[in-house]
Amino acid sequence: MLMQAKVGLVIGVANKRSIAWAIAQRVAEQGATLVLSYQNERLGEKVIELAKTLDPQPVLLQLDVNDDEQISAVFEQIRDKFGRLDFLVHSVAFAPRQELEGNYINTSREGYRIALDVSAYSLTALARAAQPLMTDGGAILTLSYLGAERVIPNYNVMGVAKAALEASVRYLANDLGQYGIRVNALSAGPVKTLAASGISGFSRMLEHHRNKAPLRKNTELSEIADAALFLLSSLSRGITGQTIYVDGGYSIVGM
Repeated sequence: MLMQAKVGLVIGVANKRSIAWAIAQRVAEQGATLVLSYQNERLGEKVIELAKTLDPQPVLLQLDVNDDEQISAVFEQIRDKFGRLDFLVHSVAFAPRQELEGNYINTSREGYRIALDVSAYSLTALARAAQPLMTDGGAILTLSYLGAERVIPNYNVMGVAKAALEASVRYLANDLGQYGIRVNALSAGPVKTLAASGISGFSRMLEHHRNKAPLRKNTELSEIADAALFLLSSLSRGITGQTIYVDGGYSIVGM
């Protein structure tokens, strides 16, 4: 199995429709031992129920990516239990709902700060904490979207945050390559997730994607999970600093 004896931290599981959950299931099937984080007690209840379906059952730790003390505590617990970390999945993004309405030009300073902090800077903070535990090299993976490089209606400041995230992937890949740590991003097509529910007109976005993507279909969670498995495993050992599209080809279309 591709992930046999590998230890990984997956951040961003919210419910069974989460991209992070699809990835967690896929790498677990391939032998990985997992640590799953949850932001708060309310979300933790759902994560606990999902974790019961995996074998072996993951370690569950509370983690708010905005809190540096919590980040340090989580990685210290991983060190104490496993002594190392082989991969990290960062599937976290947030912007206040009002910032995803109207025009980007009306983005508030505080809304901008929150979106960039949670959606982009958190990857840097987590990578910095993970690096000492990746003693035999490792893989870090984050999730992006086409709004990082093209204007998507009602995506607004999240597009700017995803652009910063993709730039962070390149800079982190350069910094961490000397330690054998690879950093990549998956840019997935629109998928019905908890985060997507905050985007106005999302159902129309799905329909448009389905009609215009070369494969004439919407992106499936299983497709994203399989691509993630590739980027987290040794099969992609020569790839770092890249943003890989899993969108049925939609990103290549002009008109």
